[in-house]
Amino acid sequence: MNEENTDGTNGCSKVRTGTQNEAALLALMEKTGYNMVQENGQRKFGGPPPGWEGPPPPRGCEVFVGKIPRDMYEDELVPVFERAGKIYEFRLMMEFSGENRGYAFVMYTTKEEAQLAIRILNNYEIRPGKFIGVCVSLDNCRLFIGAIPKEKKKEEILDEMKKVTEGVVDVIVYPSATDKTKNRGFAFVEYESHRAAAMARRKLIPGTFQLWGHTIQVDWADPEKEVDEETMQRVKVLYVRNLMISTTEETIKAEFNKFKPGAVERVKKLRDYAFVHFFNREDAVTAMSVMNGKFIDGAIIEVTLAKPVNKENTWRQHLNGQISPSSENLIVFANKEESHPKSLGKLPTLPAHLNGQHSPGPPEVERCTYPFYPGTKLTPISMYSLKSSHFNSAVMHLDYYCNKNNWTPPEYYLYSTTSQDGKVLLVYKIVIPAIANGSQSYFMPDKLCTTLEDAKELAAQFTLLHLGPF
Repeated sequence: MNEENTDGTNGCSKVRTGTQNEAALLALMEKTGYNMVQENGQRKFGGPPPGWEGPPPPRGCEVFVGKIPRDMYEDELVPVFERAGKIYEFRLMMEFSGENRGYAFVMYTTKEEAQLAIRILNNYEIRPGKFIGVCVSLDNCRLFIGAIPKEKKKEEILDEMKKVTEGVVDVIVYPSATDKTKNRGFAFVEYESHRAAAMARRKLIPGTFQLWGHTIQVDWADPEKEVDEETMQRVKVLYVRNLMISTTEETIKAEFNKFKPGAVERVKKLRDYAFVHFFNREDAVTAMSVMNGKFIDGAIIEVTLAKPVNKENTWRQHLNGQISPSSENLIVFANKEESHPKSLGKLPTLPAHLNGQHSPGPPEVERCTYPFYPGTKLTPISMYSLKSSHFNSAVMHLDYYCNKNNWTPPEYYLYSTTSQDGKVLLVYKIVIPAIANGSQSYFMPDKLCTTLEDAKELAAQFTLLHLGPF
């Protein structure tokens, strides 16, 4: 083992401290034939392994490991992760003191081995009372660029990004929900590699960089959810974007039924996108190929298979505190680029299980005001006599949900922490007294907010997603 290019034994003595067992690490290296190098705050075991020929494993072969005890090292960790398959590279993040930083990345030689590691090692009790979290790790090659002039077209944005950064592959731009001739004020820029994206972000991140005279916002885009092929083969729901706001669910259902009458089970539309549920998967796949790029009410629509997320597994990760750095808000269908990805916003939380059940998440409603004329007759009512469609706030939806189930109102408990730049960050824990003694004693999202209102709304959204249908 060496640090940079130092001698193996000397390097080992430099980085071993406290309870680390130098002899055990050297024995691991001798037994496996893997090399070990420490550089840039991480220690690499393998990469490539002995006798490896050809390029590194493809995207999707790496897993993220969190909640590792700080005094646990490769001699204990590698044998555990070898149970899932051959390790190409094991990267343990290290502190200057010699302790690990509590997380690592394990790259396997195949995607199947990585998926097996997630299945058998997520929530694995690695020491008494110590559970690790394992989830897929993906190199992010996409940046979010905000504050773009809304009149700019995709070609203009692509040309400009190629001028100021290197390695640009594509630009993803979505039309405005209300005016299809304009963009939404943000775009996603795809780069040829994670390194190219990181270099572009470093150049653009200071906040002083301007495009067309506008100071832009730059951050990593939220990575897309990876869904295994076996799960996708069962999906019979289509995700339709770029609809007109005025387009109705009835119109969408009629259009998608044209190629085969009666094929569509139901449609759920939120603003300018919708989920179209089919009775049979074959009909969904056929409709996707037929309808993608077609016009509905004058708008060219995009149609893809909806991506289901394993809500149960993600919820279990959350309860054990094992959320990867790139985790997203929990939604059951993860096609979510329609909303501003760096704000609380309205996510497309149509959450429809594969068995056809609805999530109780608040639906998108059109809000407007009407004149209040003198003499207008007013009738006192209870909010609980209204329909759920009358509520826009998740906080109100949750209160309504509890009342409909004859439960006492939800209890909100506020917590805070401080960010690295000194900001106060807030999160609410929600307790439903009626079910507090069950398997889920509380609900708490994996995101922190800077305002009280956002923290409360996000906690209510999160809770609704896990309570089940009305």
